[in-house]
Amino acid sequence: MSQVDILILSNGPGEVTTWVRPVVRALRLGLGNDRLQVRISVVLSPCPNASGKEVDIAASYPEVDRVQGAEHFFSFLLWGTTADNWDWRSKGVVIFLGGDQFFPIIIGKRLGYKTVVYAEWEARWHNLIDRFAVMKPEVAAKISPKYAHKFTVVGDLMASAREKERDDNSPTNNTEIIGFLPGSKGAKLSQGVPLALAIAEYIHAVRSQTKFIIPVAPTLDLQTLVDFANPDKNPYVHTFGSPWAELLNSQTPVLKTKTGLVIELITVNPAYEILSQCSICLTTVGANTAELGSLGVPMMVLLPTQQLDAMRAWDGLPGLLVNLPLVGSALAKGINWLFLRRKGLLAWPNIWAQREIVPELVGKLHPPEIGEMVLDYLQNPDKLADMRDKLKGVRGEAGAAQKICDLVVEELTD
Repeated sequence: MSQVDILILSNGPGEVTTWVRPVVRALRLGLGNDRLQVRISVVLSPCPNASGKEVDIAASYPEVDRVQGAEHFFSFLLWGTTADNWDWRSKGVVIFLGGDQFFPIIIGKRLGYKTVVYAEWEARWHNLIDRFAVMKPEVAAKISPKYAHKFTVVGDLMASAREKERDDNSPTNNTEIIGFLPGSKGAKLSQGVPLALAIAEYIHAVRSQTKFIIPVAPTLDLQTLVDFANPDKNPYVHTFGSPWAELLNSQTPVLKTKTGLVIELITVNPAYEILSQCSICLTTVGANTAELGSLGVPMMVLLPTQQLDAMRAWDGLPGLLVNLPLVGSALAKGINWLFLRRKGLLAWPNIWAQREIVPELVGKLHPPEIGEMVLDYLQNPDKLADMRDKLKGVRGEAGAAQKICDLVVEELTD
């Protein structure tokens, strides 16, 4: 094979960690580690959920040779120039792993590269893209027969992301673990952290043997997380009647309350291995629900509305409006009130299934009531097993990363 460039287009933190990571690993295994022959570049496009750490995350993958941040994307898209004036080899493939499916068309045409698009639920521009790697057969079933040869069912990339972490989703040890995923941004953490602490405190009083964890987002430092558990810095601690927790740094950082509750802070990312061992997780809405669903981990999705103006983690125009000075609070209350009246399914597994297979709790949530629901699940493991089976049923099969690599090889040798 002649010298080639592999250009991966991606955007948000979820895509970079759960899509890009397994694909670049599979590419290196399949195409070799000789950088003079195969060079892998990652170009990020703007994403409303971006944390600002996506470049660092992508650059940390040893398989990747170079990374460009989203702030330089449109000059690359429009004019073909990168911030560091990258050179490009004459032969290559553009792999779409997040963003707008029109982007690889423009970039692929300019570079003269073939295009491979990973599509979870919808594939667009059938006549302009060379190959589509789709999660499930239902995606390919929607397209015209004349484009059927372009479509390959590869399975679930999120499942590929955890293949090396754990192949069996079911808990295998005797330790009962409950995971809390309160989010990564202040708008969610301000309510999510105190709520998690109050629920854990309630359960701990009944089941002292239970272990509690919070996987810390890679974009969040520990002290910022701890500040949301401090009533002097976060008024919502009083709202939920949460205990004041302090950070203890030993071999593993933990949050500890005066009653003896300990919540371990997991800083390994992605935390698939420990999450797979959880009996149940309590999570906010967002990409967390997709990752837990892919892992087959039972979950409850919590969206507290004790303070409507605190819910400001919206994407797009609503997100800009609710964060305007002076009027942002009032706009947030109005937008959130409308949302709560008209909301549909929120958790990704429920959206995939088009029905509620994991509970979605929205409203003025009270820790004792949620604690009792969690206790009921723990005391009735058959309910958890049923949820786990339903979660497994709505995702595609594992092995997607390797199949995408196979498509890339086909395009390079065509």
